[in-house]
Amino acid sequence: MRPFGEITTASSSWLSTTHDSVPTSPSFTSSSSSRPIYMNYAILSALAAFALAQSIKVFTTWYREHRWDLKQLIGSGGMPSSHSATVTALAVAVGLQDGLGASSFAIALIVACIVMYDATGVRLQAGRQAEVLNQIVYGLPAEHPLAESRPLRELLGHTPPQVIAGGLLGMMTATIIHLINLIYSGGTA
Repeated sequence: MRPFGEITTASSSWLSTTHDSVPTSPSFTSSSSSRPIYMNYAILSALAAFALAQSIKVFTTWYREHRWDLKQLIGSGGMPSSHSATVTALAVAVGLQDGLGASSFAIALIVACIVMYDATGVRLQAGRQAEVLNQIVYGLPAEHPLAESRPLRELLGHTPPQVIAGGLLGMMTATIIHLINLIYSGGTA
């Protein structure tokens, strides 16, 4: 397979590029593209942030309700937002690896903003509507057909503090993993 800069098209000369015209960035170097997936520090950062956020939810539930709820390890909603932690860690990791001017960072940043906005907007409101609907349905007489339906999930979205906490957790996780990656690679990452 030819390197990216050597790709040319004969029919469209305006699309042709030479190796010299391709900007050099970390994403085009052989050192970052030849790493195995388990060494992809952006993925590791995102997965670690998700696992940490979900684990922290078990402890915040215990602190708030004085009971252990292991369902929090796979559930949505709660403190901190694992969605926010995951996408923020990914964006920060991509920014640290490829640079803040890279297209990959722009994509990761926009996706992170959309996910966090959705968590505090649409999903939070859907959870509040589910709470009201559950109160209406379970206030119905027992003979009503809806009275025997399963309750709707109420914990879907996040409050702004939960999203902020998730974002901060994601930033810290990506930064720590980046520093570990620098130490491991001898400062060349």
